[in-house]
Amino acid sequence: MLNKKSIDDINVMGKRVLVRCDFNVPLIDGKITDENRLVAALPTIKKLIKDGGKVILCSHLGKPKNGPSPEFSLAPVAKRLTVLLGQEVKFAPDDSVVGENAKAAISAMKNGDVVLLENTRFRPEETKNGEAFSKDLASICDIFVNDAFGTAHRAHCSNVGVTKFVDTAVVGYLMEKEINFLGNAVNNPVRPFVAILGGSKVSSKISVINNLLDKVDTIIIGGGMSYTFRKALGGNIGKSLVEEDYLSYALEMMEKAKAKNVQFLIPIDEVTVKEFKNESPIKIVASGEMEADDIGVDIGPKTCELYTNALTDAKLVVWNGPMGVFEFPNFATGTIAVAKKLSEIDAITIIGGGDSASAVNNLGFGDKMTHISTGGGASLEFLEGKELPGVLAANDK
Repeated sequence: MLNKKSIDDINVMGKRVLVRCDFNVPLIDGKITDENRLVAALPTIKKLIKDGGKVILCSHLGKPKNGPSPEFSLAPVAKRLTVLLGQEVKFAPDDSVVGENAKAAISAMKNGDVVLLENTRFRPEETKNGEAFSKDLASICDIFVNDAFGTAHRAHCSNVGVTKFVDTAVVGYLMEKEINFLGNAVNNPVRPFVAILGGSKVSSKISVINNLLDKVDTIIIGGGMSYTFRKALGGNIGKSLVEEDYLSYALEMMEKAKAKNVQFLIPIDEVTVKEFKNESPIKIVASGEMEADDIGVDIGPKTCELYTNALTDAKLVVWNGPMGVFEFPNFATGTIAVAKKLSEIDAITIIGGGDSASAVNNLGFGDKMTHISTGGGASLEFLEGKELPGVLAANDK
């Protein structure tokens, strides 16, 4: 059980509060094309403004390889946040992040003002958790708030390093919600607890499956990784995605599930095509009975029924990874069926970031889910039972 101090446990009146947010938003020609992450940060920012803090925001954006460059600047984020908050968010453009502009803007702040620093990755030592940059960040604040779950699985200056040089480091509302749902729900689950794991690779989910086998009542497998399980059982999977090196792991997982009395479901029929494109004619075949040139692209109708039935009585569901190639509308049927079912059942439904989050949001079921994680990689590591450096670095209650 993680019990971290949050912004509700501190007094920020008149204090300089550095808030690590996740403003890593998609930009096209300087325009933000998806502002979910900005909206998700608002409750924490508004609370700190209301409580009279001097709110200094920081975040990374993209992966600037060659040092500071204008297309990775957070300037468009400051503009958009100004509109969303209904008050000015002053942008401090500094290639060194904590330079003269930043220091001048911060020293001019009044209680309730908001300043946004430049992209933390403009400093090469950010991702190496270098001490000099961590100290620079600590020097401009009295309190540190981490509200960026998306980077919590990485130890960087702006989420972990800085905490070594400030007395008070707490989590924001978004981070607190992630810890409560992902960490605590999984470690103390209501039952029946069902995990749905999809996506392309078994290799990236082995540790997740392993950890969840000790906690869940049912595991449902979909997506490209299901063909590795099917082949491990001796089936023909044609030209479908497979990880030959993981066939023995797949068998081991299924054996382990049996030993632990965990229901382990893999597809019983498949949607197949001969050519990997949306317009290809589709054929439904029984799992393990594909022709040599078949490519599996989605779970079949019988599997959809099997999976949705298995979810009917669930009280807690964690979903990570789509059921098929959902980017192609013709192969999104399985993913839609699962999302629709989750929107109808009386259960805590937790969507583990990444592709599953995009799928649920794009298909219009987002508002029907209990919690959609903001961090793909971080939520996976949480489900693996790993301790996340960004979470550990905050003060305990």
